[in-house]
Parts: sequence; C-alpha cells; structure tokens
Amino acid sequence: MEQDYEVVVIGGGPGGYVAAIRCAQLGLKTACIDAWRNGQDMPALGGTCLNVGCIPSKALLHSSELYYQARTAFGAHGIKTGGLGIDLAVMQARKDKVVEQLTGGIEGLFKANGVSWLQGHGRLLDGTRVEFTPHEGEARTLTPGHVILASGSRPLEIALAPLDDEHIVDSTGALGFTEVPRRLGIIGAGIIGLELGSVWNRLGSEVVLLEAQEQFLPMVDGELSRHALKILGQQGLDIRLGARVLGSEVIDGEVRVSYQQEGEERSLAVDRLVVAVGRRANTEDLMAEAAGLVLDERGGVVVDEYCATNIPNVYAVGDLVRGPMLAHKASEEGMAVAESIASGRPHGLRLDTVPSVIYTEPELAWVGATEQQLKSLGTAYRVGSFPLAANGRALAMQVKHGLAKVLAHAETDEILGVHILGPGASELIAEAVLAMEYAASSEDLARTIHAHPTLSEALHEAALAVDGRAIHRVNRR
Repeated sequence: MEQDYEVVVIGGGPGGYVAAIRCAQLGLKTACIDAWRNGQDMPALGGTCLNVGCIPSKALLHSSELYYQARTAFGAHGIKTGGLGIDLAVMQARKDKVVEQLTGGIEGLFKANGVSWLQGHGRLLDGTRVEFTPHEGEARTLTPGHVILASGSRPLEIALAPLDDEHIVDSTGALGFTEVPRRLGIIGAGIIGLELGSVWNRLGSEVVLLEAQEQFLPMVDGELSRHALKILGQQGLDIRLGARVLGSEVIDGEVRVSYQQEGEERSLAVDRLVVAVGRRANTEDLMAEAAGLVLDERGGVVVDEYCATNIPNVYAVGDLVRGPMLAHKASEEGMAVAESIASGRPHGLRLDTVPSVIYTEPELAWVGATEQQLKSLGTAYRVGSFPLAANGRALAMQVKHGLAKVLAHAETDEILGVHILGPGASELIAEAVLAMEYAASSEDLARTIHAHPTLSEALHEAALAVDGRAIHRVNRR
C-alpha cells in the first residue's frame, strides 16, 4: 500500500504536537491524529495539558492567588481594597480564553509547518500501519514509515467514589465549578489535589484532603515537605494523612465519605468531592492485539532509553512511558524522537534532570535526588540550605517562609539534587537543571554571580552553604 506520510503521530498533547512540529521542521511529511473534543464539542489540540490540565489550572491558581493576596496581604502594603468580591463566571471565562488562545495557536503552528491535523481516533494495527477513524466518516489505513504514540493519560477512577460529574468529579470537573463549594473534599493530597485544593480554598471553600499515605509528598525532599505541610495547613487546607477511603454516597445533594484513620472509622460530609488519586496511561484501544506492542504492569508502553518500542520504527513518549507524567518531559521526548527519526542517530534525555513543580503558594520545585534517597543509597553527600526569610528580595515581597537546598557529592562536589520551596520556585529551578545537565559542582554554582536583589540569591547562598560559607546566615558545621 502507498505510504501516505513519513511520520504519523497519535495524540496531540505536549508530546504529540511537539513531535509532529519538529518532524515537519526537519522535512518529514507528518500527520498528527487527535481525538480530543473540547467543552463545546469541537476538535482542539493540546491534549489534557492545555485543555483541562496544566494551563487552566495555572490560570485559576493565578486568579485565586490574586484574590487571596488582596484579601490577606494588601493591607500590609498600604493598599486598601474595600468591597472585595468574586465573579467566578468572569474568572472561568478568562481561564477558557487562555486555553482557547493556546490551543488555537497550536493549530496555527500546524498550518505554518505543514503538519496534517487528522481529527479522530488513531490505532496501531501492525508494523507501522495505522487505522484512522475520523469523527465523521469511515476508517482508513495509513502506512507511514514511522509512528509516534503520544496518547497521554487520564485520571484514575476508584470504585469507592464513582464519578457522577456533579457531586463527585475528577480534576476536569473540579476546574469547571460554576460556584464555589462551601465544603470541598478531595481524595488524594498529591500534586493535583493540592493545586485544586489551593484554588478553592483561596476562593472560600472549606477544603479537606484525604491522603491514604502516612507521609506527605513522599517524592519531595523530607525537609521541604514538612515545611510545606505546615504552611498549607496555616492557609486553611485540612490535610489528613493516613486516611484510607472506605466508601462514599450522595444523599440529598451531600456527599458522605467514610474513611479509616488511626484505626478508627470516620466520616466526612461535603458538597463536592474531587477524586485526585493519580493518572493512568491511555493505552485503551491504542493498538490492535495483532500489533504485539509490549506493555508494562501499569499498562504503559515499554520503551528503551530512546523511546523506541519493541516494534521497529514505532516510538512512544510522554505519559505512556516510564518516568514522571509531566508535560515538559513529554515534549522533550517528542523532540528527541523526531530528531532521531530524521537523523538516524538515536538520542534520548536524562530522566534524573527532569524538574518537577507543585504550583501551590509557596511553590515547590525540585530536580535530582532527595536527601532521603541519597541516604537510602548510601551516597556520601554534603548539604547547603538557605531560608528565604533571610533573602532581601523575599523580605521586600513579605515572604516569611521558604527554603533553597543544594545536595552535592561529598567527594566530587557534583550537584546531586536541588530543592526549592518559595515564590517563583518553578522559574528558579531552571538554573539548577542547567547546572546538573553540565555536571556542575556546588562550587560552580557558588561562584556564579547572581543579580541583587533577587530570589535566585537564595539558591546562590545555599550553594555557598554546602561548603559552610553562606554570607547572610550563620553557617553550621
């Protein structure tokens, strides 16, 4: 059968659309199949991230933070607000406009780069043959030279709290509330649960998060997670650890949740319940049985270090494969695969330098190993930390909490991990990622000149503290 395209990408999220654009830039005839339809039942590119994930959640986080600051912090700056209130419809409309602008922008990039946007469902048949079923019309078979699977992930559902899209919702539903719930329950105090809880807590909800694990944010450096738990609690988030949900039911418009904590059965009554217990790879109906694609025990696609599957010329990226489920990791994998296909020289990316961020306030951002991981591995290390309360810019911003922390190898001084709790941590972490990509030492970071006054000076001081020579705090040996 005639080869329609040189590359077909299945999925139009951050991994898929970036891969498609990069393939086209490199001169490959490329098509991107995407089945997403937005809230208006119209095709839209960008996947979960742009439509119902990263972008809309950050839009609401920003809006809600402005309201929270106006309500709690403006007075200290001599700013009088008076008559402060919320128009949630306007706030949601602004969020939707941001989403529409970005998803429309990707469509424009597809046109500019010559990527064919095939609106419908894509399925791997065998080899590199792909079945494309448009939203309207009959299925047809494409025979590209290469296939990139980038179908992303979806929220996990649990039988103990079945979704009804009104009282019990997933993260998508929680981004679309038309009124502020008086009482909001969230199952899961991970990244998604904390961000959604922060939004609605700032806008006036009484928020309770039920987390089954005994440890708060176990993937985060323990020192920072303890600080974060205290700060978020002071903001009003009721985070209950070791709380294992036993069941839920909706009675007279109220959601009643039963859970076990400290060996006792307890109950919680809320107006809305959000299920935020994680995500799973979208491999359902992604391939025919005859395709022979190997999956792992979690249902993800097994790939090598270059994102190649067990099928020649078939790749998988993003949430489908090993590593953190993060949009920026998916995009970089998409870029790497596109360049590997075009050049014939495979290259991948370092998973240990993929940064992670939780967009609460203060933000949590980290890259590399945590202190507890280094201890468990028996790795000899030195640590330097610096509180943001001693940083001039932070003090001017009325920041009372936060910490920058650098972990370096005890013998080579190579930076092994960097952890930041504070405003703008999502931006500050980029310097640490670059340093680790170049195998920099804490000495390298300490000798790098940072502008004054900036929050980045806290990271500079933390690097100095590794060697016991921080300037603006008493050093501990």
